[in-house]
Amino acid sequence: MSAEVSLTTGCRITVNGHEMDFAGPPHSNALDFLRNQSLVGSKEGCAEGECGACAILVARSDGEGSRWTSVNACLVPAAALDGQEVITAEGLGTIDEMHPVQQEMAERGGSQCGYCTPGFICSMAAEYYRPQRSADAPKGAKDHECGPNGFDLHALSGNLCRCTGYRPIRDAAYALDEPNSEDPLAARQRRSAPAPVATDLYAADAPTGELGRFRRPANLAEALQILADEPQTTVVAGSTDWGVEVNIKGARARNVLAIDRLEELRQICWEENYVELGASLTLSELERQVAGRIPLLGQLFGQFASRLIRNSATLGGNLGTGSPIGDTPPALLALEAQLVLTSAKGQRVVDLSQYFTGYRQSVRADGELITAVRIPLPLKSLTSFQKISKRRFDDISSVAVGYAVSVHGGIITSARIGLGGVAATPLRALATEAMLEGKAWSIQTIREAAKVMAGEGTPMEDHRASAKYRRAMLASSLERFYAQQLAVMASGKEAK
Repeated sequence: MSAEVSLTTGCRITVNGHEMDFAGPPHSNALDFLRNQSLVGSKEGCAEGECGACAILVARSDGEGSRWTSVNACLVPAAALDGQEVITAEGLGTIDEMHPVQQEMAERGGSQCGYCTPGFICSMAAEYYRPQRSADAPKGAKDHECGPNGFDLHALSGNLCRCTGYRPIRDAAYALDEPNSEDPLAARQRRSAPAPVATDLYAADAPTGELGRFRRPANLAEALQILADEPQTTVVAGSTDWGVEVNIKGARARNVLAIDRLEELRQICWEENYVELGASLTLSELERQVAGRIPLLGQLFGQFASRLIRNSATLGGNLGTGSPIGDTPPALLALEAQLVLTSAKGQRVVDLSQYFTGYRQSVRADGELITAVRIPLPLKSLTSFQKISKRRFDDISSVAVGYAVSVHGGIITSARIGLGGVAATPLRALATEAMLEGKAWSIQTIREAAKVMAGEGTPMEDHRASAKYRRAMLASSLERFYAQQLAVMASGKEAK
């Protein structure tokens, strides 16, 4: 069932407790809107969602209550915040009465030039208010990355500082206690986040669509009808890809359709033979809700961009772009995922391995949306996601590999391997899979298969890596997978 949605002809955004009207061009981002309101704490550093200088807090649904979520204001369209609640660094505290996060950053020397500081403070505040922060560390986080107060440093992974150094910032984060009972932002989390608002925005002094039009439909049926009538409409969810196109390349769309808050696309359904993940759930939401039950995705999420990006990016968006270096396709290919494609004419299910047809091209027809991703059950027992990139976190992959393997009685009974960054599309390593299946689970088998793995795909030369390097990484990746699984098996025996 779709959530109840109210209709509006203008955009009203609650910022730091005050309602504000937005009447700018539909392509304007939230950062420009806020700075035009003299809220200049948020800064534009990279305009690509990498530096975090623009971070703000948005109230997002978290079951019965809400959760303060940090997002990149430079990427999210201002119109996408219609009806929502936003907190900027100015709304957290004042010079006379600083917020605990601001106080700790000031006392521990967490700021020098100060350009990045408001963004750090907003990301830190989101983690400060994370439910059960001090009670337990988040799933998948390593002990040395969480402080004694349960603060997860990955919450700051999307915030960069060029002059302060990160130790005093970490010290400030680890010094934070629990929010007190009188903290209004902590109390706000006990109430539901604002309900979705249907939006239709275009320049008031021009014919509809001439300068661009931004719409958030009331429900999925309305969205599909818009796509049927206007198939060239640009679909956005978290805008982590489209926002970059707008900022860096000056892209403009005649029609933009936002599907990020459609409840029909935000469900998780566990069936006997598969689990279905809604295409508009953010990666952070999926991380909290399913990562522990789908270990391969759990390994993927921590390596996908940064927390700021994962708070907005969606599974459907990452697949919909058709990028050969997207992080989710290799893992989903290994999981033998299927895509649910829906249009006004009906629904069909397509194997992800058959979805990509060329560079940023797919079988998705005009008027179709990716509405869900289906993963077959049961899952294979041995899984791994490996991302080879210049930085450990918050970087684009040169090569990405997803593994899902079953071994019984010392024999490899099933092997599925997804690859990214080695061809014009993500693909399955079919020759390597065939080489492995039916063979002994041994280093000799792995070494023979690694030679086949090195020949998978058609690696290209670019500024991230050479074709020779990519082939070498494919071969070593399989050997690394084998070593990882031996270590896991050994630790399991020791535990017993």
